[in-house]
Amino acid sequence: MMNHTLKNRFRIQPGTVIEGKWHKNQYTILKELGNGANGIVYLARHQNRHIALKISENGMSITSEVNVLKSFAKVQGSTLGPSLIDVDDWKSRQGIVSFYAMEYISGTDFLSFIEKNGKEWTVVLVIQLLNDLERLHQRGWIFGDLKPENLIVTGPPTRIRCIDVGGTTIRGRAIKEFTEFYDRGYWGLGSRKAEPAYDIFAVGMVLINSAYPKRFHKQTGGMPQLIEAIRQKPELRRLEPVLVKAFQGQYASAKEMRQDLISSATTSSQPVKRQDQKPIHQPELKKAVPLNGKLRSDRYAKKKKKKGGLIETLLILAAMGIFYFLYISGKIF
Repeated sequence: MMNHTLKNRFRIQPGTVIEGKWHKNQYTILKELGNGANGIVYLARHQNRHIALKISENGMSITSEVNVLKSFAKVQGSTLGPSLIDVDDWKSRQGIVSFYAMEYISGTDFLSFIEKNGKEWTVVLVIQLLNDLERLHQRGWIFGDLKPENLIVTGPPTRIRCIDVGGTTIRGRAIKEFTEFYDRGYWGLGSRKAEPAYDIFAVGMVLINSAYPKRFHKQTGGMPQLIEAIRQKPELRRLEPVLVKAFQGQYASAKEMRQDLISSATTSSQPVKRQDQKPIHQPELKKAVPLNGKLRSDRYAKKKKKKGGLIETLLILAAMGIFYFLYISGKIF
């Protein structure tokens, strides 16, 4: 939860100009974007463009988050988090506080995007997310506080991005920030050790949340309650094998879950074939025409086809004969 003392101390009014102590860059505060356990994020203007500026009295937290953003920058092709612009201190009336400026990611939050554009986008975006998480994990970081509130969909082209790296933790340590609904420890399904399986569990809960926008409270907890929730929603039911593996910690990497999710989505997009249904690509056979009160046999059908072919051949030969006669008589060419 947010430290209210911190929020009260640094409730910066729109129009306030923050100048860095060391780099002398100036940022004009426009409005508050959000707050968390370790600081407040503001929308600000810098050199005629919008940026996001995070202020915190916890210098160690700022340093950690800056290191995460620098690590993101080294992951080629990754667009998981915002790009880092500046790191500095601000001499406020309350004293020296640390801040960093980062790219302002404009877009629609994850759940609102799904509601507006359709649930078929859910798996597409989660597949993108898993791809970026895999790269992050390979760099030795675990995202930690993964939830829809921290996910923004930008575009075109449509892309999922993260707007808060405050919970990102070095692999092997204890998760430093989490939200109960997405936390495997809350559900009694694992520890809060920073490892890929922790993020993968949260991805599964993001999928659950997409089907239950208002979420739900823990009752029995554990797998029974989550499986019951899965089976009550058609869009989750088809992903049950993937979700169960994610919740039980059976994926060693985000890449593995991504591959299974792609396979599951591909399979579920095909029309379901019933046992009494003819193959999709098999053309429908014409009904047989009755002959003397009985259906024509296959042999009769073959004879008819053969007879038709013979007549066609004779007609072609006749046409060629007429053409040849006209040619030698000089009536053509």
